Amino acid sequence: MTPVAPLPEGPAILEVRHAVRAWIRSWPGPVAVALSGGADSLALTAAAVAEASSVRALVVDHGLQPGSKDVADAAAATAVSLGCADATVLPVRVDRVGGMEAAARRARYAALDEARDGANVLVAHTLDDQAETVLLGLSRGSGPRSIAGMADWDEPWGRPLLGVRRSVTRAACEELGLTPFEDPHNVSSDFTRVRLRLEVLPLLEDVLGGGVAPALARTAAQLREDAAVLDDLASELLASARAGDELDVTAIADRPAALRRRAVRVWLHEVGAHSLSDRQLRTIDDLIVRWRGQGGVAVGGGPAGARLVVQRRHGRLGAELEWSLL
Repeated sequence: MTPVAPLPEGPAILEVRHAVRAWIRSWPGPVAVALSGGADSLALTAAAVAEASSVRALVVDHGLQPGSKDVADAAAATAVSLGCADATVLPVRVDRVGGMEAAARRARYAALDEARDGANVLVAHTLDDQAETVLLGLSRGSGPRSIAGMADWDEPWGRPLLGVRRSVTRAACEELGLTPFEDPHNVSSDFTRVRLRLEVLPLLEDVLGGGVAPALARTAAQLREDAAVLDDLASELLASARAGDELDVTAIADRPAALRRRAVRVWLHEVGAHSLSDRQLRTIDDLIVRWRGQGGVAVGGGPAGARLVVQRRHGRLGAELEWSLL
């Protein structure tokens, strides 16, 4: 491989490098970078090459636009020129179930997970992405978990740039002489996140006098710290309430609601529930603290033709499959 020239030491790329260096010190191990060819992932790739002993680039081709293969191939070539040990293009098929944005995300992460070969995968979410995620969570009204944003480590996904502004990654690319790919989806008002980015956040910055995106990111970080403590306490509570595959109601009924519902949520996931809503959790909580002989609560989970129902019997919560007669 031709030796790679040292990176310029401009302020923007140095900021990105410092963020990546701190992340690698916290979570050492082999590194791959999810590279789209955009400014954020290009800056991340360049910084990772400078800070890690060896870096692989994984480029997902969603096939959603004409010429997407050429864009992916160009990104892979740039990764090699920056010093990546190798760069692999991963073509995927996007089924569009649940909307194109969600379907593309599912396909992307599945392909990255399959190709990472045990490496930690760095993704280029920035502070601005974090702020957008918090606003989306607020719109859902699903409680602290939904506005805690993204974590800098969610195995195997690493996000070193959650404290770095998008303007910095663009400036870093300019310092490096790199021309990022401008995805037309990133300026399409068809996507809620794009409207948040281009319309809502600028308006909030104007009305509130600036600093909105960093404030939202700080809020997310504080909520994640609080949630980690509550999750540990809820795990202890769940352990004390287990009765085989069921929960002993008396062991949790007098505990704080926040801990009780967290413990119940973990237990529900263990027995096969998914896509739990706040309303479902509160209705199940009523089986514990407002028991008056009411019927069971259906939750998502179970094979086709059946539903998972949570019921209280003899002082215990259990989950059973109920099959349709049709």
